[in-house]
Amino acid sequence: MSEWLESAITRAQGINDWLAPKREYALELLSTTKWPTRKTEAWRYTPLRAVERTQAKVIDTAVSLFPVVIADFSAIELVFVNGKLDKSQLAKALPKGLSITLGRDLEKAQQAHALTTFSTVKPERHLFGLINDALAQDVVVVTVADGVDVAEPLRISSLLSQGAESHTRVQVTLGAGSRLAVIEDIQAQGETLSTAFVEYYVESNARLEHYRFALQTGTNVSIGGSHFNLHDRAKMHSTIVGFGSDLSRLDTDIIHAGEFADAKLNAMYLLDGKELFDLHATVEHAMPNGTTEENVRCIAADRSRAVFNGRIHIHRDAQKTLAELNNRNLLMSNTAEINTKPELEIYADDVRCAHGATVAQIDKQALYYLQTRGVSRSKAQVMLNFGFINELIDLMPNAALAEWVRPIIRERFSQMEVK
Repeated sequence: MSEWLESAITRAQGINDWLAPKREYALELLSTTKWPTRKTEAWRYTPLRAVERTQAKVIDTAVSLFPVVIADFSAIELVFVNGKLDKSQLAKALPKGLSITLGRDLEKAQQAHALTTFSTVKPERHLFGLINDALAQDVVVVTVADGVDVAEPLRISSLLSQGAESHTRVQVTLGAGSRLAVIEDIQAQGETLSTAFVEYYVESNARLEHYRFALQTGTNVSIGGSHFNLHDRAKMHSTIVGFGSDLSRLDTDIIHAGEFADAKLNAMYLLDGKELFDLHATVEHAMPNGTTEENVRCIAADRSRAVFNGRIHIHRDAQKTLAELNNRNLLMSNTAEINTKPELEIYADDVRCAHGATVAQIDKQALYYLQTRGVSRSKAQVMLNFGFINELIDLMPNAALAEWVRPIIRERFSQMEVK
């Protein structure tokens, strides 16, 4: 066991609140969990040295931080500053049918119900999910009532100042026939460490539009997860956009717990320098007639390292499943590294499933052609690379978010050189 994990366990043992039963269970599992090494399959290409050497600490003093402004976009702001909910940035009046409450402020019966669902979508295999179970000082419980269509998106922002450590947790429930859009956004300054996990319960006929922007770079250590439980005829559309840092790791799990559930997942990440980004995506088709469409694209430059592990598991009773996984990767240098592992595990006999992965280099002839036509090398790179990613940006349901992220990605491309 690493010194960092021992310290985390010691700190968690000193917390006593309404989450104590769940925390004790997480600590029990952590006490028997080995710290991952290169021999641990789930962490084979993602060393945890950045976690072990971090100097980030929990900061108790109040700090004023605000989410970046997105043009032509308004949202219900749910803001964590260095791991603590900033109630001053939460709207005084919420739309009818939407409730946002800290777990400690719930009534006893509501707390008991929240305990029965807490950490039931996120699988126990996620080491840092257990660490988040143990160190999260509270849970924000978001509930949309049955049949309610929340017009404004909910934006969950985790903001960290230099040297801060945070462990945030949100639990979102969409009632039957409801609709909600959620944006998870992590913004960090300097050396930080964060675990940020959100669990989604999407009831029958509900619709979830989901985004996760992990655009922190530099010496940040960011490990988190978005986990979804879909009931009968529930639909979700998720978009992930990530940059690399000292260590960026995201786990996402989609559980088809009802019939005719539909899931779409589009992910794109762009890495430069010595950055690392690791995306592990697991889809569990446990019921019949479910559909999953998963598209993941990565561009890696310089000496960066990208990891993708995509697993689709078709259970024995999940007949009539339609599932497709497509992973495409682009190398911009001979020293960048991309490790991809698409998996398809099928136990039903009446399904249509496909998966595939490609790794290629940028077409240097096309780059040369553009340069001979007077296009600068940097602009030519942006033109060639942007088309590779832009297709997934076009699929984002929210036009304002798509227009906001385009120039950010274009600027990122301008900094990434073909070598």
